[in-house]
Amino acid sequence: MPPAATNAITPPQPPSAAPAAPPLKALGRKRGVFGKLWHDKMARAAMIVLFCFYSAAAFADFFAPYSMEFGDTTIGNAPATLIHIYDDQGNFCAPYVLQIEQHNNLSTYQQTFSEVEGSKYPIHLFTHGESYKLLGFIPANIHLFGVQAPARLFILGADMNGRDNYSRLFFGSQKSLTIGFLGLLIAFPIGILYGGISGHLGGAVDNAMMRFAEAVMSIPSFYLLIGLAAVLPTGMSSAQRFALITVILSFIGWSPLARVIRGMVLSIREEEFVQSARALGLPEFQNIVRHVLPQTASYVIVAATLQVPNFILAESSLSLIGLGIQQPDASWGNMLKAAMDQPNELLNQPWLIAPGFLIFVTILCFNSIGDVLRDVLDPKLQGRH
Repeated sequence: MPPAATNAITPPQPPSAAPAAPPLKALGRKRGVFGKLWHDKMARAAMIVLFCFYSAAAFADFFAPYSMEFGDTTIGNAPATLIHIYDDQGNFCAPYVLQIEQHNNLSTYQQTFSEVEGSKYPIHLFTHGESYKLLGFIPANIHLFGVQAPARLFILGADMNGRDNYSRLFFGSQKSLTIGFLGLLIAFPIGILYGGISGHLGGAVDNAMMRFAEAVMSIPSFYLLIGLAAVLPTGMSSAQRFALITVILSFIGWSPLARVIRGMVLSIREEEFVQSARALGLPEFQNIVRHVLPQTASYVIVAATLQVPNFILAESSLSLIGLGIQQPDASWGNMLKAAMDQPNELLNQPWLIAPGFLIFVTILCFNSIGDVLRDVLDPKLQGRH
């Protein structure tokens, strides 16, 4: 007979330990490029600032109390509007402004401004004002804030034509911030393809193509722009000048990228996957586009981030010396020029150099993001081999 079954009592098992948390380095490897950028405090701050700048440029008509064409010549060079938050009895009240008037001293040629006692003009939020097209196609007339005429609300004062400097900062950002990306759309495809073809073909073709790229690199770009801008017809609109500046900067800015891409392709073309595609009969151009150029993506991304400030500086420099965007259109460069034309006003109105400060912050943000991107996308800097 089989032995009788016994009901053995299983001793209680200790609770299983919770799974150990993955090390921080493992989390860092799983985090994507954007996640690594966001994890870096400096890059995160730079991205937030640039997001605010480009959002302000996209919705400039909404954020600006006045349009770019607005001007009140009766109060040219007016200082920043004084905002009152106390009534006549000294009690706290909703913000309001008073109308201002200009006084000219004919003997000293000095301008003074004073408030006109009387009606108070409250500052309204989401107020109706000049009509515009939001994002270029949505009809609207709502502005973030404003006051009723004849009072004016000049946060950063007015220029010599009575145009609001605060509003023009927003409209100037549309040109100064977009020229960098427009330039990349032209220069980088040319540089990537040119360098890729040169490095992949090699031999005499590579030698001839690189000599041409070096000839383009030897052109003093800034002085070329000055010469071309000086001979442009005076009747050209600012939009035409803006487009021409962008095209010229792009067609002389592709050669440094082409040289670097060519050097990278010279090493990539010897890889087994490229040789295999060639052995299978894949056309050379398709082989370059499908297998060679994607291997340069990390460098291209970093180079694009670091190249945008160069386009912004070039446009601002030309506008600063009067050869770029022309009045009445606004750019940060020609706003700086208008401020430099009135050195005496800079002592009394230091906010006139605000465009220069914004250019500095924008370039600093792009360079900060580029530096972090370089660390993120370079395997050697991450300790991976």
